[in-house]
Amino acid sequence: MEASVSVTMALIGTAVALPVLAVFATLWLWPRTIIQAYNWFMRLKLGLVVRYSHSGSYRFCYFSRGTPGGATPSLLLLHGFSASKDMWLPLVKYVPVELHLLSVDMPGHEGTSRTGSEDYNIQGQVARIHQFVQSVGLDKRPFHLVGTSMGGNVAGVYAATYPTYLSGVTLMCPSGLVYPTETKFITRLREMEKNPEGSSIPLIPSTPRELEDMLRLCCHKTPKIPRQVLRGLLDNRIHHNDFYRQMFMELVEEKSRHSLQENLHLITSPLQILWGKQDQVLDVSGASTMQAAVPHSQLFLLDNCGHTIALERPRKAAELIMDFLRTQVPEVHNKDVKKKVLNKDSKKKVS
Repeated sequence: MEASVSVTMALIGTAVALPVLAVFATLWLWPRTIIQAYNWFMRLKLGLVVRYSHSGSYRFCYFSRGTPGGATPSLLLLHGFSASKDMWLPLVKYVPVELHLLSVDMPGHEGTSRTGSEDYNIQGQVARIHQFVQSVGLDKRPFHLVGTSMGGNVAGVYAATYPTYLSGVTLMCPSGLVYPTETKFITRLREMEKNPEGSSIPLIPSTPRELEDMLRLCCHKTPKIPRQVLRGLLDNRIHHNDFYRQMFMELVEEKSRHSLQENLHLITSPLQILWGKQDQVLDVSGASTMQAAVPHSQLFLLDNCGHTIALERPRKAAELIMDFLRTQVPEVHNKDVKKKVLNKDSKKKVS
């Protein structure tokens, strides 16, 4: 009898242990699974649903939460170069759940269609984002557009091109400007122009060491990332590197290089500018350039923050965006409704 019980317990133990071992083996042998599992869990925790929309044969992948038509404008988030919609997860955590928000994979990135160079310059991306806006019905009422880095460039040119569709726009450390002070990164790009084929691009790492260098470049304080997670981050990116390089070369071409600068005078929507004071990718001096060109804009410089505001200062960025959204809510809306929707997390301490 005891032997029978022992065998039964051993079988149960094996049945439990095998799935656990399988999980650990998967995470060790395929570290990219770590990143995918984390993003899946965070989207689930935050109530975000991954969806697809189409414009003809072109497919957009995005996540969304909530429904349009509330007291505040919908929020559309545009990520930066070589990132994905999931880069906004840390910031979304601090956005009230009542607010309708969407984050879309930019052209060629993650789950959105990858076509050709005509979609990868800034004007091409603006056209595709407008197709996305129409495909999901965001064109029914003015919405608020947020973009960072390359996505900030796209968002700014979108605001200049389609002003009637927007209630306002927030640009975080956008590219596409003439910067009074140039970073070492920009200087290196100028050197690349002389020898583009033989140059490595700091934002397109191929080894763990290069990925660590990229994180040091983008963040004021480099996050401490376990080696296996770092490997997972690299594995998620590396098979896209040929595409990233093709897109990057389109972005530094003359027609895209200063596209935001050339369109600043056309921005009539309420404009908010957020910039990390310690940005090593795009110098903070670009903020004063924007404010001079768009006098009605609001400027906030963030301490202890580099280029990746949504990662480094997500709570503060969300707070500033929500404060800015509050100014766009029409006065006809009941103040109690505005308070409920917009000030839900106002008592939280801002880090």
